[in-house]
Amino acid sequence: MEPDVSVGTKASLHYPVKSNMAERRAVAAAAAQPDFLQFNDLACETVGGRVIFATDEWFAPAANLLKREAPEFLPTAFTEFGKWMDGWETRRKRTPGHDWCIVQLGVPGRIHGLDIDTSFFTGNHSPFVSVQAGSLDPAPPLSLQGDRTGMAASETQLSAVAKLGSKAWPELVGVSELKPGYCDSCHNYFKVNFKHRVTHLRLNMHPDGGISRLRVYGVGQRDWSSVSTNQDVDLVALTNGGVCLSYSDAHFGHPRNMIGLGRAANMGDGWETARRLDRPTHLKVDQRGILEVPGWEWAVFRLGRPGVISSIEVDTNHFKGNFPDSCRIEACSLTPEDEAQSTATRWSSLKWQILLPPQKLRPHHRHLYGEAELMLTRPMSHIRLVIAPDGGVSRLRLWGRPVRITAASTNQPTANSKL
Repeated sequence: MEPDVSVGTKASLHYPVKSNMAERRAVAAAAAQPDFLQFNDLACETVGGRVIFATDEWFAPAANLLKREAPEFLPTAFTEFGKWMDGWETRRKRTPGHDWCIVQLGVPGRIHGLDIDTSFFTGNHSPFVSVQAGSLDPAPPLSLQGDRTGMAASETQLSAVAKLGSKAWPELVGVSELKPGYCDSCHNYFKVNFKHRVTHLRLNMHPDGGISRLRVYGVGQRDWSSVSTNQDVDLVALTNGGVCLSYSDAHFGHPRNMIGLGRAANMGDGWETARRLDRPTHLKVDQRGILEVPGWEWAVFRLGRPGVISSIEVDTNHFKGNFPDSCRIEACSLTPEDEAQSTATRWSSLKWQILLPPQKLRPHHRHLYGEAELMLTRPMSHIRLVIAPDGGVSRLRLWGRPVRITAASTNQPTANSKL
């Protein structure tokens, strides 16, 4: 099931290109974005993705492909090998064949789409590309160390990588044209219809040139057979298959950031909304000190595995002057058919049940909630984080025990949300 991106601000679906001036994206351009951009980037270096082989890295190393930050261009930056570029760029090939690299995903899973970004490669981008997929367990003992600018694969490396048989891996993307790296053409989107778990990709440049970033959008897949039903795990973590399905606003940061690894590096590594324009001109609080405001923002997640949630962490790390005043968490149990219907109605018709009642939040703080604060003790498959009135959350953790959902367990009476 692909997520709904028809609601909310879409400017944050890409990692923003650095600019000296704010730019307003045209509505038509935003509407043209593919749905798979909502998924997690399974190859990013921040989740453990790495390049383990590259035929050539003369002008710029292949490791740049997996940087989280948006590409940048420094007009006066040069190395002893030529122009410094924030991407992977090979020399102008003068021998038979084409250039290619192997990417080991940080989170193995099912891939729904790719963004092959050619930003700033305007006269030197790779004219064509193809992508192949492999599932290798255990991972091969290949690695690239240090700054590889000016280097090419050795005979030893070529011999070692040949054992993977990557030339015969199934194609996710056949040989396809790439557009040059101007701001209106740099994102080359490819929807993927491949139903198998992937651990490695082979990215082929035909025949040579430059690519700035590779984004691999998908959903992580964990082997749950090795996880005991008595073991608490973070059921919403991207490494466990959690995924954001929809949201109300993501002006400064996408909600998928909240289920990333570790604590957030900065505010850009969390979910942050715009300031709501329906805020009262004079703010008031209720008896608990929670702001009385008419509006809120929300994000919906599918858990990696249905389970009984026993503790929750809401982390506002780095959000010191822009944290939400309060939050609550709602939950439900949905079949794939239910999810499809909810997506079709933009999640407006679903009756959520309260898991965590409204809680006053603090700036730059890890908020921990245990069983005493939680109102549901049955298995859940989906949750909605609601913040009021707006602001930022860096991480969301939902600790619990994975279980199988049964028909009997979905009919337990619970308190309904008034939203």
